[in-house]
Amino acid sequence: MSTKYPRRQFIQDSGIGLSSMAIASLLSRQSMATTSDEKAVARSVIFLYMSGGPSQVDTFDPKPALKKYAGQDVPESIARNVPPIKRSGLKNVMPSHWEFKQHGESGISVSALLPHTAEHVDDLCVIRSVQHRNPVHGPGECVCLTGVSNGERPSIGAWSTYALGSDNENLPSFMAMNIHSDGMQYPQRAGWSTGFLPSKHQGILINPKTGIQHTQLPKGTIKERREKQLQLLEFLNEQHRKAKLNDDALQARIKSYEMTGRMQVAAPELFEWETTETNATKMLYGIAEENTHDTAVACLLGRRMVERGVRFVQIRVGGWDAHGNIKSNHTRQAARTDKPIAGLLTDLKQRGLLDSTLLVWAGEFGRTPTMEGKANGRDHSPNGYSIWLAGGGVRGGQIIGQTDDLGYVVTERPVSPFDYHATILAALGVNPAELSYNHLGRDETPLFNDGAVIPEVFNS
Repeated sequence: MSTKYPRRQFIQDSGIGLSSMAIASLLSRQSMATTSDEKAVARSVIFLYMSGGPSQVDTFDPKPALKKYAGQDVPESIARNVPPIKRSGLKNVMPSHWEFKQHGESGISVSALLPHTAEHVDDLCVIRSVQHRNPVHGPGECVCLTGVSNGERPSIGAWSTYALGSDNENLPSFMAMNIHSDGMQYPQRAGWSTGFLPSKHQGILINPKTGIQHTQLPKGTIKERREKQLQLLEFLNEQHRKAKLNDDALQARIKSYEMTGRMQVAAPELFEWETTETNATKMLYGIAEENTHDTAVACLLGRRMVERGVRFVQIRVGGWDAHGNIKSNHTRQAARTDKPIAGLLTDLKQRGLLDSTLLVWAGEFGRTPTMEGKANGRDHSPNGYSIWLAGGGVRGGQIIGQTDDLGYVVTERPVSPFDYHATILAALGVNPAELSYNHLGRDETPLFNDGAVIPEVFNS
């Protein structure tokens, strides 16, 4: 009498089994979305998310008038344009602690806080006129990464992978890293969530020090032997598929197990940077330096990911919230991030990857030009702040938009998070107006009835 051996048991005994939710999130097959445009320039995106809200008037938006009005109330000509929610922050104008200087052939002014990034201004498109309506960290983080404050819509990373999938079937298409966690309970998961999109487009949160959870080969397993096991498993799966061609759920589940198995072979190599990268490359990122080490490893891994076909990489650096002593706070945060990010720009360019990789640097909002209380800090301000883009078809060495004389409110070319999300998708060759997913009977798009590509960003 024959004994049946359940398929699930076979997979578990082979050391390949994971929970169904984890497996679903690891899928990175090519999406069914048909919105690809032949004009695509970028193949991948690295989103450098500066959590907490970097101050625009201390980084990329110089305001000499801050010295003129130091210690005074914000002039009525500016104050009357400030939304009511922030009208309490109109007293005691505070100049920046850092001088601004022009850099590069473009002459873009950057604060002395970011000397390494300043060396790359000719590659940067600085947008000084981003705005939205939410001054709270958690909802603001959701706005920055999903477009809305409730965290219920797909992140821009999920939209990107839904549209295009991955160029490497052995790795997730969307990977996220959380560096220097600030301890605040923001809804961080919204930043790499799928919202209403299928869960296979969710970002995989990884630890740069340990890699992707559950992808290490079982102890005693040789890589070559695992590859032979996977070949056998795929053969058996194919026979089973042929017998149940109309079972979509089964097809998806089989593919997910196969993906997980392939990752056990491919993923560990991604994190072997200590033995495969040169000392010169490590020095470029600042890996050996205490202040920069963690961000440097994340940025280096970001390069290795896009090099291997990962579609979307998100690096979250916490700690930019500066209600008290902004000089100390921003000095620390700049020390953590400036050299690694500049190293990433240099490394991508040297390897010929910058043209095919879009970099985005952004926080959830900016900060007020006034001092908060007597703490020598700045409060939250979503009314007008700065981000930058580089690589991936971006026309560097330019500034888009502007704020008032104190950097409080946008006065020219307002840009919303939906606008720069649309621009990210356009760089990838996706028409954001045509990309859609039917949710509860409604064709949802990344634009959410708002937002448009910023055409000035691109070279042509």
